[in-house]
Amino acid sequence: MPRVKAAQAGRQGPAKRRLAEQFAAGEIITDMSKKEWKLGLPIGQGGFGCIYLADTNSSKPVGSDAPCVVKVEPSDNGPLFTELKFYQRAAKPEQIQKWIHTHKLKYLGVPKYWGSGLHDKNGKSYRFMIMDRFGSDLQKIYEANAKRFSRKTVLQLSLRILDILEYIHEHEYVHGDIKASNLLLSYKNPDQVYLVDYGLAYRYCPDGVHKEYKEDPKRCHDGTLEFTSIDAHNGVAPSRRGDLEILGYCMIQWLSGCLPWEDNLKDPNYVRQSKIRYRDNVAALMEKCFPERNKPGEIAKYMETVKLLDYTEKPLYQNLRDILLQGLKAIGSKDDGKLDFSAVENGSVNTKPASKKRKKGAVEEESSVCAVEESPVCAVEESPVCAVEDMECADTQAQEAIQTRSRTRKKAQQ
Repeated sequence: MPRVKAAQAGRQGPAKRRLAEQFAAGEIITDMSKKEWKLGLPIGQGGFGCIYLADTNSSKPVGSDAPCVVKVEPSDNGPLFTELKFYQRAAKPEQIQKWIHTHKLKYLGVPKYWGSGLHDKNGKSYRFMIMDRFGSDLQKIYEANAKRFSRKTVLQLSLRILDILEYIHEHEYVHGDIKASNLLLSYKNPDQVYLVDYGLAYRYCPDGVHKEYKEDPKRCHDGTLEFTSIDAHNGVAPSRRGDLEILGYCMIQWLSGCLPWEDNLKDPNYVRQSKIRYRDNVAALMEKCFPERNKPGEIAKYMETVKLLDYTEKPLYQNLRDILLQGLKAIGSKDDGKLDFSAVENGSVNTKPASKKRKKGAVEEESSVCAVEESPVCAVEESPVCAVEDMECADTQAQEAIQTRSRTRKKAQQ
C-alpha cells in the first residue's frame, strides 16, 4: 500500500534524488563515535537508498546471520536525515531499556539506533544509519492469510502497538504512518512486533510545547490514504490522537479484511468524507465492516474513545489497553504475548496448535524481508531486516520459510 502524498491534491512531488552506488561486501564504514562496521551483501535497494547486512568490524566476513543492517544514501538526500533525527532523539538502546524496566514490559517494539555517520566513496559523500535487523512484515503475512487476522491476534498486536505509541509520544514524536507493511516481526522471536519507518515521524511537541491546530491545504491527505487520520486529510500536522485513529483503522481492516472507503482510493476527498461520516456513527462503521459476524465491541469502544480526544490532549493509554484486554476476555483469551498467524476462516481462527517443528537448516522465523520506503527503517532487534517502501526485497529462503510454516500450520489444523 503506497503512501498517498499531498501531490494528489495538487501538490508537487519531491525533487528527484540521486541513487546510492553499491558498495562491495567487506567495505568498512566508521560512525560518529569512531566505531567501525563491516558491510555484507546488499539485501535491498529503493528509489534512493541501499540496505546492507552489517556487523561490527572483524577479520570475518559478514554472514547471512548478521545482526544488523545499514541503510546508505547520498548525503544530500533528505529522507534518511529526517528519520535519523527521530532515532537519535528517541531510540538509543539505553533509553529503550530504561523505559522497558520502568514500565515493566517484556520488550518494546521500537527499533534500536546503533550508529550513523558519513562515508566518502569515489569522491562522493554518503549518509548511513545502523539499525536492528528484523523478519517479515505483517502485510505479507496478512496477504498470505487471505487478508484476515484472528480477533485475538489483532488485539495482541494492538496492545503492543499502544506500548510503542505511548513511548514515542512521550518522547515528543508521532509516527503518522502505522500500517501492516511498517510492522515487522523480530528476526528471532515471531511473537514480537516492531514499528518501523519513521519517515513521516513528526515532532509534535518540541520542548514540551504542543503544535497548534492549523489546517494547511498544501498538506492535505499526507500519509497512507486508507489509514491516515482525519486531521491529516485536513492538512493538520500529526498528533497523538491521529496515531490512535490510524491504529483503529488498522484493527478494523485486519479483522474484517477491508475498510469501507477502499472502493475509491483514487479520490482522497471521498475517503476523508467517509471517515468523517463513520467517525460520527461508529455503530454504522461496525455494521458495514462486520455485517454477519459478532461485532468486536472492544474496537467500537476504542474508536468511540479516540474520537473524543482533543487535538492536544494526552491520551489515557492504559484505558485504551484495558478496552482491548476486555475484548480478549470476551473471547475467552488473555494477553499471553503470543501472535498466532494461523489461517482464519469465517472470521474465527482455527484453534488447534500449529506444529513448531522445523527442518534443520530452514531459515528461522519469517526471516528477511526488506522494504525500502521513501524514508525507511531497517531493523535488528537482537538481529535485523529492513523496511522501506517503493522497494521490496525478500530473499528466497525467507519466503520459502514463511510458506513452509504456513503449510505446516494448515496441516496441523486439519
